[in-house]
Parts: sequence; C-alpha cells; structure tokens
Amino acid sequence: MMTSGMFTTWFLPGIWITIQVTVFSAALAAAVAFIIGPLRTSPYWIVRFLAGTYFEIFRGTSALVLMFWMFFALPLFGWQLVPMWAGVSALGLTYGAYGSEVVRGALAAVSPAQREAGIALSFTRLQRLRRIELPQAWPEMIPPFNNLLIELLKGTALVSVITVADMTFAGNLVRLGSNESAPIYTLLLVLYFVLAFILTRGMRALERHARAGIGQAPEKKPGFISRKLSERGERAQAGSQAAGGMG
Repeated sequence: MMTSGMFTTWFLPGIWITIQVTVFSAALAAAVAFIIGPLRTSPYWIVRFLAGTYFEIFRGTSALVLMFWMFFALPLFGWQLVPMWAGVSALGLTYGAYGSEVVRGALAAVSPAQREAGIALSFTRLQRLRRIELPQAWPEMIPPFNNLLIELLKGTALVSVITVADMTFAGNLVRLGSNESAPIYTLLLVLYFVLAFILTRGMRALERHARAGIGQAPEKKPGFISRKLSERGERAQAGSQAAGGMG
C-alpha cells in the first residue's frame, strides 16, 4: 500500500525532475522556434529551404525514437549524453520545430503595411523583426505556445524509458513495490493535471500582459448586477420608444 513516505521519497523528487525537464526542453524549443520560424520567412530561398528542411525532419520523426537515437546511437559517434540531456535535447528539438510554425504563422499575420512602414524608415530585416513584427506577433503566439507547452509537459513522461527518474518513472517503481496500479496512475494523472493547470494560468497571465503592452488588453466582462441593470435599461428604452410610436 502506498504511504506518505513513498510519496515523499519517490514522487516529490520525480516532480522536481519533471519540472526541470519541462523547463530545459521549453527553453531549447523556444530558442529553436525563434530561430527557425523567422528564417522560414527569409527572402533568400536557400535559407527558407534549410529552415523548412529542419521543420519537416523534426516534425515527421518520433520524439521517442529520436530520444533513443540520442541516448543509444550517438555514443557510436563519440558523443555520450546523460539520460536527462538526451531527453531534453530530443523534446526541445522536436517541439521547437512545432513552435517554429507558430512563429512563422504569427509573423505572416502581421499587417503588410507595418512591414512597409519599417522599410520606409530604412530598417534592416533584423530591426523590423525586433521593433515591429515580433512585438505585434508575440500576443498571437502565446495561445498556441500554451498548447505546445502542455503537450511538452505530458511528453516528458517519455524520458522515463531512458531511466530518467521523473514522475512516471517514480510511479512505475512505486507500483512495482506496492503492487497497486489504480491509485498510482490516478495520482500521476492528477499531478500532471495540476502542473498543466498551473502552466495554463501562467501563460494566460502572460498573454494578458502582452496584449496590454500593445494596447489590446481584453475587455472585462460585466458583472451580474451590471448586466441586469443594462437589460432593464434596454427594456425601458424599448418601452418608451413603443409608447412614443403609439402616440
């Protein structure tokens, strides 16, 4: 039977490892996304081709198989990665490819007039990206980035197969020791949900801040009392108009 001692001994360190893998993988994925994404909008075809090749390769390969390749095959070429960094590299490169499409799409959605204004001001391509396009595209990236981040969090469970002691690895060990499957995996589901919920709230706060920075703060929904007063006012106005028409 699972006890509080098992949770403290196994699950708490596993939670910390899962958080580390998520943070490091997300940082690598963000770096890849913000490099490959703008390169896919380059005016030079060779740059677009190379960036697009990276995107297609890593989008079309399995993160799990890539993780195995980095952990088991790279040593044959003289590169030995510890399990955690093999997992972080595989997840970061894979989700970075997905993120690059988010960046490319958000940049493409920026009004052409904004780019033309930057050209008229003699801005270089890098200056237009930094000062005009990225600040306007950033709020549109956050919702899909939030989805990718949640998928990345859940994808960290894959690192357990290369002996990284994350939550899933810890849960499997506790299950073998206690011979209880339902409570262990139910607890894992709850833990992943809690972490995902925290990430979602944080990303939504970031989105509100980003939109406020460019004057697109979301409007506050009226409260219950305000809605009722507004409805009464509309009904009274409609009644007065009807009475005036009859007169």
